[in-house]
Amino acid sequence: MPPSDFAKADVDDIVEKLTIEEAILLTAGVGFWHTHAVPRLGIPAIKMSDGPNGLRGNHFFMSTPAKCLPSATALGATWDRELIEEVTLRLLAGEARTRAAPLALAPTCNIQRNPLGGRAFESFSEDPVLSGTIAAAYVKGVQRGGIGAVIKHYVANDKENDRMAYDSVLSERVLREVYLMPFMLAQKHAKPWCFMTSYNRVNGTHASENKHLIQDVLRNEWGFEGLVMSDWFGVYSIDHAINAGLDLEMPGTNKWRSLDLMLRSIGSRKITARTVKERARKVVELAKRCATECPEILDGDGIERTVDRDEDRQLMRQLAAESIVLLKNETGILPINRGSLKGKKVAIVGGNAKAVVLSGGGSAALKPSYFISPYQGITAALPEGVEVLYSEGATTYMEKPTLDYEMLTEDGKPGWTAEWFAHENDESMTAVAQPMETRYVDETRIFISTSYPNGITFRWTQRLTGYLKPRERDCDFEFGLSVAGRAKLYVDGNLVIDNWTRQRRGTSFFASGSAEERGTYPLKAGVKHKIVVEWCNVRAPADGDEEQQVMDTNPGVRLGGSEVTAPDVLMADAVAFAKQADVVIAVVGLNADWETEGYDRDTLALPGRTDELIEKVVAANPNTVVVTQSGSSITMPWADKVKSIVHAWYLGNATGDAIADVLFGEKNPSGKLSLTFPKRLEDIAAHGHFHSEHGKVWYGEDIYVGYKHFHQRGIEPAFPFGHGLSYTSFEYSGLKLSAPSVSNGEFSLAVSLTVKNTGTLAGSDVVQAYVSMPSTSELSHVPLQLRGFAKVKDLGAGQSAQVKIELDKYAVSYWEERISRWVVEKGEYGLHVGASSGDLALGQKFTIQKGFEWNGL
Repeated sequence: MPPSDFAKADVDDIVEKLTIEEAILLTAGVGFWHTHAVPRLGIPAIKMSDGPNGLRGNHFFMSTPAKCLPSATALGATWDRELIEEVTLRLLAGEARTRAAPLALAPTCNIQRNPLGGRAFESFSEDPVLSGTIAAAYVKGVQRGGIGAVIKHYVANDKENDRMAYDSVLSERVLREVYLMPFMLAQKHAKPWCFMTSYNRVNGTHASENKHLIQDVLRNEWGFEGLVMSDWFGVYSIDHAINAGLDLEMPGTNKWRSLDLMLRSIGSRKITARTVKERARKVVELAKRCATECPEILDGDGIERTVDRDEDRQLMRQLAAESIVLLKNETGILPINRGSLKGKKVAIVGGNAKAVVLSGGGSAALKPSYFISPYQGITAALPEGVEVLYSEGATTYMEKPTLDYEMLTEDGKPGWTAEWFAHENDESMTAVAQPMETRYVDETRIFISTSYPNGITFRWTQRLTGYLKPRERDCDFEFGLSVAGRAKLYVDGNLVIDNWTRQRRGTSFFASGSAEERGTYPLKAGVKHKIVVEWCNVRAPADGDEEQQVMDTNPGVRLGGSEVTAPDVLMADAVAFAKQADVVIAVVGLNADWETEGYDRDTLALPGRTDELIEKVVAANPNTVVVTQSGSSITMPWADKVKSIVHAWYLGNATGDAIADVLFGEKNPSGKLSLTFPKRLEDIAAHGHFHSEHGKVWYGEDIYVGYKHFHQRGIEPAFPFGHGLSYTSFEYSGLKLSAPSVSNGEFSLAVSLTVKNTGTLAGSDVVQAYVSMPSTSELSHVPLQLRGFAKVKDLGAGQSAQVKIELDKYAVSYWEERISRWVVEKGEYGLHVGASSGDLALGQKFTIQKGFEWNGL
């Protein structure tokens, strides 16, 4: 019977027939990515794949090349529901099918409480309405394509350090109004198939064990009928999680829900067989839904494939360009007139110009099916006769850049060769003579995860052998080696790095790896130097941690490197080129070393000497355009000295083409910031209480998150939430409000106005509507809250458009903790409309004559 036949299954009958052992098996995964199958009853296994900016597939090691979309913060910066729904339908749902995965582990819609959060780039915004609206569009698109969305991480998962243990301590009001709101809106408007719980505690109880969150709020109040799964290794008990309503433990490796422990828990009456079957029922229902919505996946061969179409590339390029934000353009340097550049010099400087920067790090990272660097995109767009000068200027990496594009096999193929060696027994690290498997590898960051050869021993060694591409000149080359295990690097048979004998613990490989050790070796021009890395999956002792732990689920090794050039020389080269050039384009920012799952940033500053580079280049040539890349906020102490600043986020495969489209005017920028860019770290509301204090993270800023804090305290940001310029200009007029309507526990108010393009180019704009609560309210409220928005697209020069924004009860409600209900108070409200949270040109009042209370959605 093909797995798709399960679409006809009678769920009640199937659950009734389940033995208790089969029901237990269904409540936990198998391996890293699948649910359990029960062949006796025809229940198929369901595969899932990581998101949120692409579908990697089941392998970290030698994964199938994939489409990488812009980071979630970039998607939020489009403020475009229709585009996000189209992209997730056409690209993500389609990509899931090529990965044979009926479930996409996405989107992430946590709140950007503090931009230092390591996974901040994975979440849409600091504002719950923008986050929830974009999340709903994302879910709609994926699920229109017959693929289930697993919305995550439920809830208050806003930092990485101590992420398995810290306790998010916050009021019920802020939990409801800020952190639960995006999930609430996604459930109301899109109904995700699944929710994924977060790693952390919420007010004392881990999210995966939190009955209040899972049962009371999600299921009872919001009416969620789908499956609730854990984050990977985010289960910390048997009975607490089962009884709280967690249906599925993931993954099935090192799991709590083994047959033995679950049966013992039933026998000791910590859980009941009935409850186990309730949890198993949700897995059965999910399997039926997958069999109904995507039968061809379940009946397919399970092979992951890459499909690269021109129309997909064009859509990714369009999406990336739509997300780019023009922060500043004082004297109209942008757009650059390509025709005026003929016979002139363009200097491209900065550590991100040629680097492979397409995403943040961690589970969101993937191997791109193609990648266009900013340098490639810009130079391809330049006309003939333009001389291009390039200098890195200042390095931006934390670890040495990977050597993915620098290694060759013995026969000249890009990459190197991996040999796996088994061991005589689990207590011996002595390898047998012959490798048990030899494999071609095209990456130098190798995270094995669960991609082992068949028959591999518990402890094993791998030897990687390749040749570094010949250099054009003699040089010293600095290598960097980090490992989850232990490793040595040999160049031409000479030991260059010993990360084997003794180590320093680090943050690589989801915080299980070593610190990067570095070593320098002289390279000769035109010579293919032989590179050998030997490593095994057992950690070496380290100061303060002598345990030689076996990395059985997350072994990995990373080799990076670059030519040694004195920092002062790099800086001087960039400044010299800037002086010679007619136009300078500086591409700087962060990368996946700095923004990644596993740890948080400790500063908003750009890496190394980047700020110094911008200061010196601008002083050398005022005609400098700065392009910044990051997934979250950064500080720009030089912003007042630069005429034009473009923020490009992480843009995925089409990075360079999209940046070039904006710089040269092929695309009139329309992105708006999805989070506030502060002038300094100390201006952030959560500053001073973002870290874990003996396991507790105090949400002391309460409801004053993001721009709401800046308004409340009268602090001027560098660039406000919702800010974004255009190459044209817009004028707002004629603000009108309908009469507020209150009926049967619902509220509605229509906001209308006219938007006119007063410039000379066609362009798009985002109209933003903010609400202020009555001054007569019994509670304190933030000064302004985003409550609706509309994107006006492709408005021609001189043209006008009527814009309408519908506000509902969410726009005028707050959470009343004493009665555990949403409250709409009678009184006078303010409605403020404009181009950003810092530019609200129009405003009116409206009055609600009779208040009401409500619950649910």
